[in-house]
Amino acid sequence: PAAHAADAGDSSRSGPSYSAVLVDDVTHVVTAPARWDGDDWKTVGWSTAAVLGTALVIDRPWRDEMRRHAPNNNPAIMQVERFGAQYAPVVVGGFLAVGALGGDDNTLETGTDMLTASLIASGIVTPTIKLLAGRARPRYNMGANYFKPFSSANASFPSGHTTEAFVLASVISEHYESPWVGYTAYGLAGMVGLARTYHDAHFASDVLAGAMIGTVVGKSVVHY
Repeated sequence: PAAHAADAGDSSRSGPSYSAVLVDDVTHVVTAPARWDGDDWKTVGWSTAAVLGTALVIDRPWRDEMRRHAPNNNPAIMQVERFGAQYAPVVVGGFLAVGALGGDDNTLETGTDMLTASLIASGIVTPTIKLLAGRARPRYNMGANYFKPFSSANASFPSGHTTEAFVLASVISEHYESPWVGYTAYGLAGMVGLARTYHDAHFASDVLAGAMIGTVVGKSVVHY
């Protein structure tokens, strides 16, 4: 009986499979608008206004300012930019490995939440909006207002690199409440967004939208 009790305890501690947790998190995030109240919709309205305002007022002059600094092959900025792409899986894998090998539940949960939030934000939300918007990248020189929905060639809005960087920053900041952790994580994520405009890959509004998506999804996954 004692052995059976121990087995039952181990089973209860193991919890549901990751695939079940992922499906549950995806469902929670995707259906979130159905649960929003008046304050939530106000926040969405102000956020949308901020993105539109940035697009109308800041996109063109910011792009012109970035062009003044061409050629855009600064090695440090190129390395920072990779935290929104190539380095992101390394960061996630590092947290998962250290948490699992060291028996650190918080570190392991941070890695798991980063993986889940990345799959949702960078794998579902941002690509879907990119396809629906079809905004041309600034480097194509077609203007800030060129949109061709359902065009895979036009994928400027929102920024995928920035989405991923802010997913990592928001999840890490929620798990480690030290202000310095938050400043460092969000500061680095902001540099990723800056790098994308520096490399003429995105307008400022693309970066702002990506930052919002990454932050909202990351926090939502952690809290849920």
